[in-house]
Amino acid sequence: MSSLTHADYLALRRFPALDGLRAIAAVMVVVFHYGGPDWLQGWAGVQMFFVLSGFLITTLMLREEHRTGRISLKEFYLRRGFRILPVYLVVLFVTVVASVVAGTFVSNGIGPALKYFLTFTNEFADRSPYDQSWSLGIEQKFYLVWPLVAVALGTVVLKRRAGAAVLGMVLGLVVVNFTTSHNNPGWPLHYFPILTGVLLAIALHSRRGFDLVRPLTKPVAQVIVSIGFVGVQLSLKPISHHLDGFNGITGHVMVIPMYAVATAVLLAALVGPGPVTGFLSTKPMQYVGERSYSLYLVQTIAATVAAFFWPALSGVGQSAVVTAMGLALAGVLHKTVEIPMIDLGRRVIARQRVRAQQGAPQAPTPQSAEPASSRLAIIGQAQP
Repeated sequence: MSSLTHADYLALRRFPALDGLRAIAAVMVVVFHYGGPDWLQGWAGVQMFFVLSGFLITTLMLREEHRTGRISLKEFYLRRGFRILPVYLVVLFVTVVASVVAGTFVSNGIGPALKYFLTFTNEFADRSPYDQSWSLGIEQKFYLVWPLVAVALGTVVLKRRAGAAVLGMVLGLVVVNFTTSHNNPGWPLHYFPILTGVLLAIALHSRRGFDLVRPLTKPVAQVIVSIGFVGVQLSLKPISHHLDGFNGITGHVMVIPMYAVATAVLLAALVGPGPVTGFLSTKPMQYVGERSYSLYLVQTIAATVAAFFWPALSGVGQSAVVTAMGLALAGVLHKTVEIPMIDLGRRVIARQRVRAQQGAPQAPTPQSAEPASSRLAIIGQAQP
């Protein structure tokens, strides 16, 4: 089979392999947190999420701009808000209520950390039953700032946006070097994976950039890249152990840039069809991937319930039970919260578009104008 063409890439309505990658990332995190093997290094699943977020969000913005000539910041923030906030707030509410009932609202850290969770500065909170949400603090600030930067840099010039992403990476590395000397865990470096995904999206959107990575989209190359990525995953523990303490930074933080680049290469290979894309697109992988956000948030609740009923559980058995219970809870949240709120967000955006069209002045149609059906056909062909 031949590699994917740039036109084929722009015509893709969705990236089926992304659901599978989300599934792997979420399960890695949960299994690692609750008794899974240490070589798994499940913390890397969060970094995979970051790369995917940067890639997907930027790709959606670039395609909206290509389709409509502009990026609607209002619609972007509405979509993100309806997608992220409802489940986040529901799980936070349940965690707070359970802590109050158990009499541990202050002692378990949720009370003092609540101000961070409500302002999405989660990465600065101390330990608590909701501290897995630290990554949401990183992502939410990216969602807030990057669209503004992308629009401010112009609606056409991709080089400026790529330059902004590279500059952000460099500044992040500089800040990490400074902050870690003051006993800070180096949180700015977590923006490196997100900006890596941004750069990948910008590169693939341009024909020249796509041509550079096009060989990776061949099915054989996809398999080779995937095997190489597994090798990177398995090497994380020994490499991070070797680097631990260098310049005052923990080892796993030091390997984040390497892992981000490896994830971006894997993602580039998976945009096209192939055996690995086919596996990641299977129904079980899609099922878990679609519920990965809720699974990530409810893992502490699932672990608490599992410990209540099976206090002796440990190791692989514990990780399996917590993952299964987390998926069950995530399924409920997906059906009762995620999907209804995403649909509500779409309806809100659709109503706003209708009102905007009704309030817009109607330009007179010249006598020589093309028939409406012809204009619609041209517009349809222009869409990616």
